[in-house]
Amino acid sequence: MSRSSTYRDGTQNSAVFMARIIAIANQKGGVGKTTTAINLSACMAAAGKRVLLVDLDPQGNASSGLGIDRQNLEQTLYDAMMDDAALPAVILPTAVENLKLVPSNKHLVGAEIELVGIEDRDRRLRRCLDSIRSEYDFVFIDCPPSLSLLTVNGLVAADGVIVTLQCEYYALEGLSELLHTIELIRDNLNNSLVLQGVLLTMYQNTRLAAQVVQDVRDHLGDCVYQTIIPRNVTLSEAPSYGQPVIYYDLKSAGARAYLALAREVLSRG
Repeated sequence: MSRSSTYRDGTQNSAVFMARIIAIANQKGGVGKTTTAINLSACMAAAGKRVLLVDLDPQGNASSGLGIDRQNLEQTLYDAMMDDAALPAVILPTAVENLKLVPSNKHLVGAEIELVGIEDRDRRLRRCLDSIRSEYDFVFIDCPPSLSLLTVNGLVAADGVIVTLQCEYYALEGLSELLHTIELIRDNLNNSLVLQGVLLTMYQNTRLAAQVVQDVRDHLGDCVYQTIIPRNVTLSEAPSYGQPVIYYDLKSAGARAYLALAREVLSRG
């Protein structure tokens, strides 16, 4: 990246570039989290950034959404987190130039149980990513839809968090719990963790959705991205073809929204 790297101890080295690691999280499912992980990663890659997407969800939707057959993987994130494989051996290329993937599948469910008795259980992902951090500009982590040990690993490994919020009546429900979790992790496990931003998703042009947007902006202020992701059929179709939306239909409203989001994320640093 065109900036000096900052190590975990706060020291800097202008000769070595270190990726900014951003977790995409929400304990609720179906709020555009994985859609955002795939498409923001692809847009950053299209902008010439070296990007790694980490699929931290045992459902493996980020993997299949990039055209990876999650059922027939020789190694996954599970193997790296359990020390059965080095992370570079797990990383896969994708059809998107500059974008690589750490895939996952249902085997990652076992990590929830197996990690309980391990002393550094909340730092396993952080340790994996530290080994390859100088090779990328951005690392995005698609967290599972729960406040689980896997999500804690994602937040401990990250520099920042993007929270996706669906534009619906109960948009703020559960957000305080997630923000409290982020605060606890910052205070106890990762003091460099910041709220990168809140992304409003699945917007429809209705009076209710407009009111939700206003309420969220009134409540969270500048933390909310200006970009709003619309409810768009193209965004729903693209994963079934194993493609990010900018490759599936560049002219769609969904593609334009995620390109705008990428520019906004870059402008925030």
